[in-house]
Amino acid sequence: MKRPFRGFTAILYKEFISVLRDPMTLFFMFFPPLIEMIAFGYALDNDVKHMTTVVLDEDRTVQSRRMVDEFVNTQTFRVVGQAQSVTELAEAIRQGKAYVGLQIPPDFTRNLRAGRGAQVQLLINGSRSTIALSALNTSIRISFRESMLTLLNQTGRRELPIEVRPQILYNPDMRSPNFFVPGVIGVVLQIATTFATAMSLVRERERGTLEQLLVSPLSRWGLMLGKLTPYLCIGMVMAVVLFSIMRWLFAVPIAGSVTALLGSTVVYVFALLSLGLLVSTRAENQMQALQMSMIFIMPSVFFSGFIFPRETMPWIFYAVGSLLPTTYFIELMRAIILRGATLAEFWLNLVILSAMGLALFAFCALRFRRKIA
Repeated sequence: MKRPFRGFTAILYKEFISVLRDPMTLFFMFFPPLIEMIAFGYALDNDVKHMTTVVLDEDRTVQSRRMVDEFVNTQTFRVVGQAQSVTELAEAIRQGKAYVGLQIPPDFTRNLRAGRGAQVQLLINGSRSTIALSALNTSIRISFRESMLTLLNQTGRRELPIEVRPQILYNPDMRSPNFFVPGVIGVVLQIATTFATAMSLVRERERGTLEQLLVSPLSRWGLMLGKLTPYLCIGMVMAVVLFSIMRWLFAVPIAGSVTALLGSTVVYVFALLSLGLLVSTRAENQMQALQMSMIFIMPSVFFSGFIFPRETMPWIFYAVGSLLPTTYFIELMRAIILRGATLAEFWLNLVILSAMGLALFAFCALRFRRKIA
């Protein structure tokens, strides 16, 4: 009876030696992912602070200066200049010198003391929606707070009639690294591991050593598993390094089980490596393998829930995201790292990832032909 994984040990030994003797492969598997991890971890931040602001204070009273200070004290706005007219205020925003223009009319204090509505004009540059939305929400919060304080002073009440006390779970400080960095690990692992295995069989073909493998007493399953296992070990070493950076450099606490974290990562890396092997069985040269691997990168960034919530996407893109291993891994990472979820709570994502990995690996082995076309 033929063994399904015949020759696995031999090809595993050969592949380990080939990888360890190829410093460029190790370099591109470790160095770019580390740089991307650190760069993305710092760059992806929803906390908009210190937006450049130009002020047109036509009232020039203690109350108007106090209003300007209220905006500055939120740390969302930073005053960089004073305008002398509405035209100059609008010009500063149009020329890109400021994102926000604050105009306080000359009757601001008079209307405030008379109990009438005191209006403040806020001009916001809407060409960058994230910054504009942050400026809008902060300004509304300031106006609401000041209005409530004024009404309480005028009525003599000490408490608000209705008070909502929100409590944010799992990420109470609303730190962007806590949300983005676990997803960055998933994307970075995909880039490194998929490229590595996508080049493996192609490299054998270009070097002329694939013929030797084809005539050797190897089973297709043994060849594929032997090609995959060294990169699985390297990928896990890289994953441990990335998790260490997440924990100690970005100070992201791990609320759940480290064992569950590493176990989920093994399943995810196996699925990615199987995907890379599938690309490798299709590509004729390394350039084709690189281009075919790039097809999966952009959808994994935009449709996996890494940056944008999947629930807000059109159904077609939501469906595309459901076919990507990165989608389920990012959900697993956020569940384990942020919410401290247990196996009973995220088993479905783990089962889907396992099924994807096994299906891709089986498909690669079945379509691999024992002769060169």
